[in-house]
Amino acid sequence: MEEIILSVDTLPAPLYQYIQSKKVKARESNGVITLTPVDEKKEPSTRLFGMFSDGRFSVDKFMAQKRADKELEE
Repeated sequence: MEEIILSVDTLPAPLYQYIQSKKVKARESNGVITLTPVDEKKEPSTRLFGMFSDGRFSVDKFMAQKRADKELEE
């Protein structure tokens, strides 16, 4: 059972209208061809967001703050 990934642009128009993704996975099993939409996952971003984005709040400062918070709770 071999699978291949195809662009939906290569499919005939009657099939193209039923598929909402840009790519499909085609698989043949016992003479039956199955087309499955492929969800394209976005690549993870390497940029930091939020309070860590400007680089002023380092891991060491964060850990020191967490230790201070824990001491105040006791």
